[in-house]
Amino acid sequence: MILAIRPNRRLYVLFLALISAVAVVACGDKYLASASPKLDKYNVVWNSPSKDSSGSMPLGNGDIGLNVWVEENGDLLFYISKTDAWNQNARLLKLGRVRVKLTPNPFASGIPFVQTLRLSKGEIEVQAGVEDEQVNLRIWVDANQPVVLVEAASQRRFNIQANLEMWRDKPRVLTGRELHSAYGLQGSPEPVIETSDRVLPPQDGSIVWYHRNLTSIWPSTLKLQGMEAWMDRASDPLLNLTFGGAMQSNCMKASNWTTLNSPKPVKRCVLSINLLTQQTTTEQEWVEQLKNTISSVEARSLKRAYRDHLRWWEEFWERSWIWTSGTPEAETVTRGYLLQRFISASGGRGAYPIKFNGSIFTFDYPEGEQDFNADYRLWGGPYWFQNTRLSYWPMLATGDFEMMLPLFNMYNNILPFAKERTRRYFGHQGAFFPETMYFWGAYTNTNYGWNRKEKPISYVQNPYIRWYYSGGLELSALMLDYYRYTGDRQFLEDTLLPLTDAILTFYDQHYSRDEQGLILFKPAQALETSHNVLNPLPEIAGLRFVLDGLLELEPTLIGDRRPMWQRLRTELPPIPVGEKDAQKVLLPAEKLLSPKASNIENPELYAVFPYRIFGISKPELEIARQTFAQRRIKRNTGWHQDEIQAALLGLTEEAQQGLALRFATKHQGIRFPAFWGPNYDWIPDQTHGGVGMIALQKMLLQADGKRILLFPAWPKDWDVEFRLHAPMNTTVEGVYEEGELKQLKVTPQSRRKDVLLMMK
Repeated sequence: MILAIRPNRRLYVLFLALISAVAVVACGDKYLASASPKLDKYNVVWNSPSKDSSGSMPLGNGDIGLNVWVEENGDLLFYISKTDAWNQNARLLKLGRVRVKLTPNPFASGIPFVQTLRLSKGEIEVQAGVEDEQVNLRIWVDANQPVVLVEAASQRRFNIQANLEMWRDKPRVLTGRELHSAYGLQGSPEPVIETSDRVLPPQDGSIVWYHRNLTSIWPSTLKLQGMEAWMDRASDPLLNLTFGGAMQSNCMKASNWTTLNSPKPVKRCVLSINLLTQQTTTEQEWVEQLKNTISSVEARSLKRAYRDHLRWWEEFWERSWIWTSGTPEAETVTRGYLLQRFISASGGRGAYPIKFNGSIFTFDYPEGEQDFNADYRLWGGPYWFQNTRLSYWPMLATGDFEMMLPLFNMYNNILPFAKERTRRYFGHQGAFFPETMYFWGAYTNTNYGWNRKEKPISYVQNPYIRWYYSGGLELSALMLDYYRYTGDRQFLEDTLLPLTDAILTFYDQHYSRDEQGLILFKPAQALETSHNVLNPLPEIAGLRFVLDGLLELEPTLIGDRRPMWQRLRTELPPIPVGEKDAQKVLLPAEKLLSPKASNIENPELYAVFPYRIFGISKPELEIARQTFAQRRIKRNTGWHQDEIQAALLGLTEEAQQGLALRFATKHQGIRFPAFWGPNYDWIPDQTHGGVGMIALQKMLLQADGKRILLFPAWPKDWDVEFRLHAPMNTTVEGVYEEGELKQLKVTPQSRRKDVLLMMK
């Protein structure tokens, strides 16, 4: 279970007894061992403390996150975050920072030290000291309850102190580059103010604190964007939103408003921090709800809570795995894949989707001449669909379906707003979703434009997203795959069909037809790269892919929608194709009306991914391969999708080399190996790891209708053991060694006939 730094059986047995005494483990042999010896190999282990939060490890339960590190002075620190901790400016803030001190200091210089992130258990263990003086710490965020726990045990008595550290201690105006963290408010006529947190007098020996929004940008945002009438139909999602927590202990009491102290030396101690985000009419109402939360958490014994916590993580890792080996690069890929999946699980089960620019694991970061605190993130609080989606495509093959629901739910919840905006802006039905938007669906104000003089209500100032509507099509494609994989009819009826109805209606009614009766996509753009085009490929390919998928649904499930889908399918222009260097290639659009490229994307390859129209075992593969070979942008960092597209085109060498480099590339000043970035976004960059996960999966397994293509782009020098999910509630497990398939198991067995082996 816990490995001592120096073998000492007496201390080891004592520590187990101590932990059992405070009801931490004693859960049965099944949980005393790791879920998988293979997984333990990829635990992150540090043998020295860290300088600061740039040396932190991530930990979380899907909604509550920690950045955990031990500093060189011996203090254990962690930032606390939550997926719904939005301030009045729609910034996603940390809840606070906690510092734990032990006396005598077991982390003094020269004393043996080990800090381990145990993936199989969703916990961090810290051991320091020698022989009988060793102190053991366990930090975990309950997988099933909103509580953080820190447990300490030692044979030798120690004093312990826990301090709540606040940096939002007074209101201040955000200026300069820091204002970018409140993205959407640059250029605001009003100052952008960060308000302070509040700490209450100690209550029942506990430290209670919170941040409460007494103002909100929601009303001014709606007014600016011509949607002020919506205020009569919906409530402000930011006003009176309150987030914070209570810090308490079985061995410490409050010595002041922010500090817990042990009155006497102890051999064991448990620190618990219960967290809550809630909109309440008064502060006291929030405090009462926090008390109810604590009561609910404490109703379950720590022994049972830890057992259930371990069970959740065991079941999570048993859903799916990919273990690549055979070369050093293969081992690096496995590590990157596992750590990225762990980060997604740690921040992917909250009320809102994963933030592409740091998730909930941002930390203090010096950049140039300015030091940014842990609340800062480039691009701030809004969502970019182009970036956000890359955390969600890999969840299909891993079977992490419940983690996809926050994304779908956000869009489903804002559908009424999007419909009303479409009616107000364009005078027709349907719905569109901006590429960059606040979580309630509005454009970011900076992108929409502050100066509205003589501008129509529908005019968007930022040319990068002015006519960018195609995110709704990829959302539809992702939802279709979710339904193909799960067969969840409730999801089909409540989410997929309502959203696709509105998105397709928008496309049907928004554009005119040409003399042949085909949709004329104009004005339009090809992603953020070509700002003025005729008939962009992403729109045409996206509509074709989505409509073909919808038309495959059982007629009894879709009501009277089929005729409209069929008509719209016949009205699509052909996918743009042309010649380059005497080779037939896909084009980003039928015509570039403004030839200048304004971003570094390859829109033409959207017909490969995410819209899988071209690819291995599909017609006209060579056109797509030639397009890939002649692509303008060739990169494998951040959100660039080269390795995904290479895998889907069966280009094994390109996919292998790009993926190995991607998972080996990180910021050299950051300690945790999967804190990618910042690239184009922030650290940890979720797009970078998400693309890597998708690419590895597509190299190994691709779904094409009912067919399951195995090893379509798999290198012979990489061995692999895997378990992946496929459509129709199917799982595929296998072992591939030395260029041969050694084992294969398909569940249910009836799907074995649909598997096509493609080893080269």
